[in-house]
Amino acid sequence: MMVELTKNENNQAVFKFTVSADKFAKAQKEAYNKTKGRYNIPGFRKGKAPANVIKNFYGEGVFFEEAINIALPEAYEAAVTELGLDTVERPDIDILEIEAGKDVVVQATVTCKPEVVLGAYKGVEVEKAVYEVTEEDINTELEKEQTMNARMVTIEDRAAQDGDTLVIDYKGFIDGEQFEGGTAENHTLVLGSNSFIGDFEKQLEGKSTGEEAVVEVAFPEDYHAEHLAGKPARFEVKVNEIKFKEVPALDDEFAKDVSEFDTLEEYKASIKEKITAQNEERAKNETRENIVQTAVGTATIDLPEVMIENEVENMLMDFDYQLRYQGIDLDSYLKYTNTTKDDLKERMREDAEIRVRTSLVIEAIAKAEDIKATDELVEAELVKIAEQQKSEVEKIRKTYARDDYSIIRNAVESRLTVDFLVENANLK
Repeated sequence: MMVELTKNENNQAVFKFTVSADKFAKAQKEAYNKTKGRYNIPGFRKGKAPANVIKNFYGEGVFFEEAINIALPEAYEAAVTELGLDTVERPDIDILEIEAGKDVVVQATVTCKPEVVLGAYKGVEVEKAVYEVTEEDINTELEKEQTMNARMVTIEDRAAQDGDTLVIDYKGFIDGEQFEGGTAENHTLVLGSNSFIGDFEKQLEGKSTGEEAVVEVAFPEDYHAEHLAGKPARFEVKVNEIKFKEVPALDDEFAKDVSEFDTLEEYKASIKEKITAQNEERAKNETRENIVQTAVGTATIDLPEVMIENEVENMLMDFDYQLRYQGIDLDSYLKYTNTTKDDLKERMREDAEIRVRTSLVIEAIAKAEDIKATDELVEAELVKIAEQQKSEVEKIRKTYARDDYSIIRNAVESRLTVDFLVENANLK
């Protein structure tokens, strides 16, 4: 097979290669068997006409396109391997010469990974992150626990106020007509939650159980339901019930109820210990990230636009997956947030570029320092994943063996490289 690199600059390679006449002839036979059912030839049942008859009827090149689709991927990958190119996108392909019985000459144009010129990544100076535990931190945790153990109490002797939970019936009208989606019975509404539009909730403050009220508001101009956007509305509301959240007192009895400790002071000490451990982990991760980004900042990279675009697409797919896990799809999210997919991609772009740059620099440092994942470390990672997923190691091993464990190896080598940077950093 002929392979000729004609251009390799600005992260773009242009090269020629051939698909041999023999392989192209074989691919044409496969193409015939795959597509023969498409052709109607007089005197033959559909799919039964010989290849030469179809060629005579439709032309010598009738199977060329399908044959190229069959033969090209293998030839292209062989050419890329021979040239030692590290490509980052699908190539643009031009067929320069194609004729039965001869080699097919192909030209490919493709974007490649950029060269990374490393800076002074060893001994970078970074301030060590530190997070102290404050009384406010402890009190916040106590308040969360109080809220989790609170009970709802029905109020009979006072009017509604901010923070109360109301059970209401309501009917919504626009221009004197009830509108779809504007009516409910025994709806639960927390005053001050801003769940409803405008000052709807504020207008219910001071109302008592059994009282009826008229609430007048206007839908926002950017409201997700276009037929309601910007329109004034009147709601007839009846307050069926008023409740408030009664939280337990912070005392030794509370500590006994919610923990393994007998006194509130012991419980507070355990909270402080838990937050301290969390803060240490947070500080460790933040310091590691600051070291990595400092090292990334010393490198020079001419980053291809397509790598950023590909990462944005990956981030978008991950975001869509997370949304679906929560029971909503991306299209619904965009509708409810009055956002377009392009807006979302633009917001992701900065993080995408950081991710790509970081990955390239980590990879370059690993290569420069000859940091490699041993088989033992790969196996340990497989065991760890199996434990996390509560699965059998052999099942996990088969999943990652499809690409010769490259995903695992890359992850391990990335972690080892970050460890190397941290060990060699100058922490202040």
